[in-house]
Amino acid sequence: MKVSNRLVIITALFVTCLLTANIIGVKIWASGSVSLPAAVIIFPFSYIFGDILTEVYGYRQARKVIWLGFLCNLIFVLFVWLGKILPPASFWTGQEAYNTILGYAPRLLAASFLGYLVGEFANSFVLAKMKIMTKGRLLWLRTIGSTIIGESLDSVIFITVAFVGTSSFVPIMILYHLLTKIAIEVLFTPATYLIVNYLKKKESIDTYDFNTNFNPLPFLKRKVTD
Repeated sequence: MKVSNRLVIITALFVTCLLTANIIGVKIWASGSVSLPAAVIIFPFSYIFGDILTEVYGYRQARKVIWLGFLCNLIFVLFVWLGKILPPASFWTGQEAYNTILGYAPRLLAASFLGYLVGEFANSFVLAKMKIMTKGRLLWLRTIGSTIIGESLDSVIFITVAFVGTSSFVPIMILYHLLTKIAIEVLFTPATYLIVNYLKKKESIDTYDFNTNFNPLPFLKRKVTD
């Protein structure tokens, strides 16, 4: 089966956004009195590319890419950890900086992985269902609406699991995270339209998930119909 080069590109961009968010997420930046991780400027793009995947290629294909992103993230974290435990050369003075930037705490990793999976699958599911309900109309409403749900779940899960019970936990952080991510989605909606229309035309495809198994675990084959 031939795989579309355009699908490969969108998949690569999706995974790149996810991995980049993990790397820069340790940087905290301030906008006035609001402090946010630097990942907030790149992670929303994984949702934008997720929207494009679901809108054009359907939930089944988006599900594969979401799990691929999870696997790539897991491999990245594993080898970062292996790099951390390798004995540093006597002349190398960057071990402390390496540990500070890439020494992910298990709790933060668990929060990140869980928030990612729940948020991305919720986003793809809602978008696919809304496409059927709207008969393919109102793309802007579907992308923004699904993002609000997906990003809300992601932000609530990540911040709660990562910080609840610590001095760093500030509930308002969830709202700041969410509003920033939604703002980026809204800002790039015109670009989403352009990419979606281009892909539908070039691929001659516009998938509707009428009889799709929406279970996020693809090895469970039970058929689910609308």
